[in-house]
Amino acid sequence: MSDILVLEVVIYFTIFLQVMGLAFAVFIDPYISKRHSTVILINTALTTLLIIQNYWDTMFALDPDKVKERLITAIIGYCLRPVIIVMWLYLIKKKQKLIIAWVLIGINTLIHLSALFTDICFTITAENNFKRGPIGYSCHVISALLLVYLLWLSADSFIELTGRNDRYDYMPEIEKDWKFEVARYRYGLEGLIPVWCVIVILGAVLMDSKIYSPYLPITFLTMSIVSCNLFYYVWIHLNFVREHEGDIMEQQRIQIMVSQIQPHFLYNTLSTIQALCHSDPERAADTVEKFGTYLRQNIDSLNETDLIPFNKELEHTRVYVDIEQIRFPFIRVVYDIDEVKDTDFNLPALTIQPMVENAIRHGVRSKRDGRIVIGAHKEEGFFKITVQDNGIGFDINTPSGQSGSHIGILNVKQRIEDQCKGTFAIESTPGEGTLVTMRIPETDKDKE
Repeated sequence: MSDILVLEVVIYFTIFLQVMGLAFAVFIDPYISKRHSTVILINTALTTLLIIQNYWDTMFALDPDKVKERLITAIIGYCLRPVIIVMWLYLIKKKQKLIIAWVLIGINTLIHLSALFTDICFTITAENNFKRGPIGYSCHVISALLLVYLLWLSADSFIELTGRNDRYDYMPEIEKDWKFEVARYRYGLEGLIPVWCVIVILGAVLMDSKIYSPYLPITFLTMSIVSCNLFYYVWIHLNFVREHEGDIMEQQRIQIMVSQIQPHFLYNTLSTIQALCHSDPERAADTVEKFGTYLRQNIDSLNETDLIPFNKELEHTRVYVDIEQIRFPFIRVVYDIDEVKDTDFNLPALTIQPMVENAIRHGVRSKRDGRIVIGAHKEEGFFKITVQDNGIGFDINTPSGQSGSHIGILNVKQRIEDQCKGTFAIESTPGEGTLVTMRIPETDKDKE
């Protein structure tokens, strides 16, 4: 077996392995939508046909008696390539009929079918040579138009994704470097994959025009189409990961809201109100009002996707503290807050209140001299929030310090880091107390 034949076998084996592997992966993949899987499978079938067309075209080009067969395979190749581009458009453009694109496909097909009757597009001479006619570049022009539209949609998708990701805007300028600028776009970089596919296709067309030979078993364009189909499959999965992260954050909001309305807190508060109805009706009415405010703010936080003003979170914390101090009047809560103008910043909902709740429930509730200090101060480049208690403390290095009743701490930490690009630290010593420190980077809006 000659070296050229071995090379051809290796090339076709590799290409078909990729195509069949992609088809199998899409067929068993439960995570992509039915629409996406259908489009990819159709494109896989079209690509397989294009590979076969490349093989036939090469074989027929070497046989002087296969003029008509080569003509038909050339028509198939020119008709298939624009259709594959339209399939990629369907992957990017949701709920789009692409009527104009299909009109262009129809025109391209009719033009190349005319090669059966006339040489106005192209023809295969009696010597089995390819000869292009006056409108022989119609496939190139139509494909170029579709690629421009594909590039525009791809760039628009990339801009939309990176524009939505503003979590790194909260990093202070003194801490920003090239690493943070790269990280800022890491969740939007998948939008570059369709852009890269267009670049790959254009490069393949250029290589085919420079290195064309009838002895090549498969064109650079066909090989690039196979690779781009794989790239689009990866891109769809990365989009799924992004959407899944959004669902996880939504579930976290629900978890946090539920964790802040524990049944024992509801029962104890209602029991306290019931007792006050007999001993102090006026205070009972005031407690009912505060309790209603507390429940409303917790429920409102369920639908709160954006950051909220610090003062709003502080107000919610005060309401919670007022209710708890009815049951535990020996607990003292001190507010060490700078002036409003210095603490006018945004943070995720339910960040301070859960920390104060942990301090009461697991720190100072069992002490007769329980004390909690809630602090908020502006420092260089960020806002510092602290919740410190003189309670029983815990060992943060033990598993018990990271699970169970402390799951709310982990939720707050993750949201501070993800939504604000801030920092969250906790220090605790058994028998001495706990200190929670949150730092929220100052934004350009805060500086105005």
